[in-house]
Amino acid sequence: MNTTQLECFLHVAKHLNFSKASGELNISQPAVSHQIQSLEEELEVKLFQRTSKTVSLTPEGILFLPDAEKILKIALTAKERLYNPERPMILEIGCHNQAELDLLPPIIKELKREYPLFRPLIHLVPFESLSNLLKTGQIHVMFGFKGDYSNASLSYRELYQCPICCSCSKNHPFANYTSLTKHMLQGKFILCSPNKISDSIFQIQSHIASRSPISDRYLGEEYETVITFIKSDFGYTLLPKLPSLHDPELCYIPIVDYPTISFGIYYQDTNYTSLLKQFWQLLKQTNPF
Repeated sequence: MNTTQLECFLHVAKHLNFSKASGELNISQPAVSHQIQSLEEELEVKLFQRTSKTVSLTPEGILFLPDAEKILKIALTAKERLYNPERPMILEIGCHNQAELDLLPPIIKELKREYPLFRPLIHLVPFESLSNLLKTGQIHVMFGFKGDYSNASLSYRELYQCPICCSCSKNHPFANYTSLTKHMLQGKFILCSPNKISDSIFQIQSHIASRSPISDRYLGEEYETVITFIKSDFGYTLLPKLPSLHDPELCYIPIVDYPTISFGIYYQDTNYTSLLKQFWQLLKQTNPF
């Protein structure tokens, strides 16, 4: 197994298209196919299901994807370290969705200014998988709500107390209100897949959605698709108001009889370095309510 094989696998997995992968890698399509075939022979499994029109990952390919990313990252990091004797300061950050990603730019910018060797690595991973990366040491820190993870090996530090808000388009009737209560919430509701959001948030969404007929409930497979449905005037949803939520096309109306919920970072104590401590402190300072 070599880095060329892994790069070919990851690019094909990204695009599900051999032609696009070869263009991005700047090598011929037959060469990409050969690298994938040799990798499959070495692993003794099929990684892709190929027809004349489509390419898809097999179950084995899906399982191999995080391992391939990790192996390639280790190889490239080792190469960089040997090339540059000054050891980079790596911080691997796990995020669930765009709202969490949007918290990072000012933090990364400040850490980069203070530490020229700072190298952030950001992982956007489904909810059910991210904690496993943290437990196994593949990432250093991840965002989450208090109580989401009860594993004894994980520690939690609070960043914000987040109010629960109705998120709707500016055309929605709720947009005329400055605050709402639970009993006022009715109409077409958009749920996020339970695998993509915190269980505590899904419970809140499910409780309100249950008041509406099934025909008035919509399911967004991803956080981002929920936002797209809201902007398309399909309905509203309930979300915790993170400091990064400030889409000009949307309104965020607090639900006054819901308690605030704690949002922060999860990490392992062995990873709580001075760099991670500063990461946490900058988040608290840079994104105040």
